[in-house]
Amino acid sequence: MDTRQNLLRTLADGRFHSGEALAEQCGISRTAVWKQLSQIKAQLGLEIFSVKGRGYRLAVPLELLDQLRIEQAMSVSACAKISVLEIKGQIDSTNSYLMTRVSDGIESGHVCLAEQQTAGRGRQGRVWISPYGNNIYLSIFWRFTLDLAGISGLSLAAGVIVAKTLNQLGVMDIGLKWPNDILWHDKKLAGILIEVSGEQGGPSNVVLGLGLNCRISGSDGEAIGQPWIDLAALAGEKPTSRNLLAAKLVEALLEGLNEFQQRGFSAMVDEWNRYDLYQGKTVALQAGSQSIIGVHRGVGRNGALLLEVSGEIKAYHGGELSLRVVGK
Repeated sequence: MDTRQNLLRTLADGRFHSGEALAEQCGISRTAVWKQLSQIKAQLGLEIFSVKGRGYRLAVPLELLDQLRIEQAMSVSACAKISVLEIKGQIDSTNSYLMTRVSDGIESGHVCLAEQQTAGRGRQGRVWISPYGNNIYLSIFWRFTLDLAGISGLSLAAGVIVAKTLNQLGVMDIGLKWPNDILWHDKKLAGILIEVSGEQGGPSNVVLGLGLNCRISGSDGEAIGQPWIDLAALAGEKPTSRNLLAAKLVEALLEGLNEFQQRGFSAMVDEWNRYDLYQGKTVALQAGSQSIIGVHRGVGRNGALLLEVSGEIKAYHGGELSLRVVGK
């Protein structure tokens, strides 16, 4: 463990630790401790209090990701589906990282988690705000024998899986917005980003990315350009362990990817429609500069949005489309 990681692990409890104790633990001078902590503040955006006679502490305690704890919280069958589990301290994007590794011949079940993303991404090139040590930034690589048409609806299936997993962990009132948003009372809680490479006729190389807001505060929240919510606001005094969240989400998504290979999205249509927050509402579907107004009639067996326009049901597929309720 490097010095910076050692300091972070020690300070994660949110208590004061003297400079002398930190220096002794890390085998460095007190001046070096101060320099390291200054770099942590600047590079990771963490607020660290320094009080004379008491030492240093984080403004907000952190539960850092721990591979052993994550694996212990997963079933044996889920662990068997993991080819590699990586935890990165700081990375540009977990999705980008795995996409660059596809050409290296990585295997299905390669999982990457990160404490922080410096260039986290959502759909349509949007920035995904990714503060250090607070949220879930997760990507999984999976190689499907299916062609590109065969994996249609995968982002919707992933949304159902995430919603069900959060329900099982006690987070209620979760809803879905086509094609890839997980919401709580119309506020964004999580998002899914699917990236695919492959040739016509298959197989398809897929990286499934998930960003979940566990705790967001201050300027990070102000930078999010839409209504949002985090688990800290929903859980009150009993927040869900971040390592448990990571474990259960990885477990459920791995199982879901395996099942999707066998059954596709059609087996999950009814579940999606039960979670769909906008079904039956008048919505605007934005396609480039064109806005299509209609009544949301759920999704089809291939994941297409079903929109009633002038009395006719029309199907629209993902890509560069975005959806909003008229009047909001």
